[in-house]
Order: sequence, then structure tokens, then C-alpha cells
Amino acid sequence: MNNERYAVSLPGLELKNPFMPSSGSYYYGLDHIDDFDLNELGALVLKTTTISPRKGNPQPWKIQTKAGVLNSVGLANPGMAAVKADFLPKLATALPDLPKMLSISGETAAEFEELATIIEQIPSISAIELNLSCPNVDEGGRAFGVTAEGITAAVSAVRAVTTKAIYAKLSPNVTDIKPLAIAAEKAGADGLTMVNTLVGMSLDLMNRSVRLYRGKGGLSGQAIHPIAVELIWEAASVVDIPIIGVGGVTTIDDALELMMAGASAVQVGIMNSEDPLFLPKLIKQLPAALDKYHFETVVDVTHALHPLMDNEDEWVKYQEKFQQ
Repeated sequence: MNNERYAVSLPGLELKNPFMPSSGSYYYGLDHIDDFDLNELGALVLKTTTISPRKGNPQPWKIQTKAGVLNSVGLANPGMAAVKADFLPKLATALPDLPKMLSISGETAAEFEELATIIEQIPSISAIELNLSCPNVDEGGRAFGVTAEGITAAVSAVRAVTTKAIYAKLSPNVTDIKPLAIAAEKAGADGLTMVNTLVGMSLDLMNRSVRLYRGKGGLSGQAIHPIAVELIWEAASVVDIPIIGVGGVTTIDDALELMMAGASAVQVGIMNSEDPLFLPKLIKQLPAALDKYHFETVVDVTHALHPLMDNEDEWVKYQEKFQQ
């Protein structure tokens, strides 16, 4: 698909279509090259990378629940040095024209800064996504993404050392997303990614134990989709920077719903493990979906939601119109 109707222009990312895998769902991309032509994607988002290698949490990393998938991978990755030396050169050779965004995580603002300093010197990386749901040791272990101070510290540190586009991935595990979105924008983020997984638990009744090593895990899947829609809508009402939406996308309609709420592009996570060809199928469904919902271009979908009604009579007439 190479048509202006489907293209989206974001800071650091010129997308032929708005779809990309979420961080972790394609690892570093090389394992999926034989699945389909990855150049069909709008962009490739690479796994969250840390300064030092991490083996992650004990297995299982993912478990199925009635509401979706709980994961507790523990940021397993080979570390920045190995990624820079082994993975990124191969990606640059195999997919020279595909925009690539690398997700990074640190336990301190200084670690985010160190990672960004390295990435600044890697031409094949177009943008940096900050995984702000990791524990901030400077704030007693609270995730960076749950306080404006934590977000400001991480984003500011990265902004100071890179000219590349920065996307702050916000956590949904907060009371009010608006001040956090504003904090990211003010600190220098070029865009937001929303949302990360929700914290959840699943228990084994027979063994009276947790099913994941750390007890808690990140919930993804259809259950979080309405939450992602609402939080994107909230954030989009207070910031001018673009949003990449993610959360519970299982159909093309789900993707367009995130965009109508305010997202300019869409990431897909858990569905990639259920169907390795989910993203190319989603891309192929885009033209018919735009026609069905009377959108001239995919860019027109973003912010297309009508203002909420505050008049009950108007709401009744609106409902009657669509029941006829």
C-alpha cells in the first residue's frame, strides 16, 4: 500500500499507513522477516531495550485470563550494546526504507539519557519511544509514568541529548491522564504512545498462589480497548502533539476508533502472537473501512469524533436518527 490516502506524517516517522507493531510484539523485527514483507508496515517498533542485558522474570511470561492476557516479561532484552552491534545493522540492511522506532527503559533519568545518547548516533533509528511504566528508583520505585515529575525527568533527559523524535508511552494506571500528557509535551516529547498495559493479577485457587512470578502483570487485549479510547480522548483534548494509539485492537474498527478518539497512528500488540499476519490483514482492510465510514483519507479519521452532547433532548434526537 503506497498511496497518499493512507499516509500519515508524524515527527520522525513518515508512514505509508498508520499501522505498526507495539514494542515487544515483533522483538527486533528480524524474526518476522519471513512472515511477510515488513515494508508493508507503516513503521517497525523495536523491543524495549535497557543499558544492561536483562534475562527477565521466571516463566511463565504470559498467561491467558478471561479478560485478556497478563504478561510479566520483566523487560528481557540483550542490552543496548548487543542491540547496536548485532540487531540494528542487520535491520538497516534488510529494511533500509522502513521507519524504525526503538523503545528504551531505564531505572533513572540518567539511564534514559545514556540510552538516548547512544541512539542519537544510529542513523537507522528514526524515533525513540520511552517506556515510562518502569520503576523509577529515584522516586522510591514508582513508575516514571505515574507522576508528572517522573515523566518530566525522563523526557527532559532524553530531549537534552537527541534530535530524534521522542514518543512518551504513558501508563493507564493513573487517576488523571491529562496532567501527565501535558508534562510530557512540555518536557519536549514530540508525541505520545497510549496506552501501556493495565496492572492486574490472576490467582491459582487450588494452589492458593499467584500465577505469575511477581504476582502482578500487565493486562492487554480486548478488555483494555475502551480504556485506551477514553484515555486517548482525554489526552488529545489537552495536547497538540500527535498520539500513537495502542490497546486491544482486534479489528479494523478498533483501530479507527482509537484514531477517531485522537490518535494519528495505531500500534498492535497481542494479536500479532495470535496471528502473525494480523497487521498485513489490517492494512489490506483499511481502504474498504475508509469507504464504509465515508472518510476521504486516513488522516481525516483522527479527531473525527463529534463533541459530546450536554443536552438531553439533542441526545434523544441523535439516538432516534440512527434507529430509523
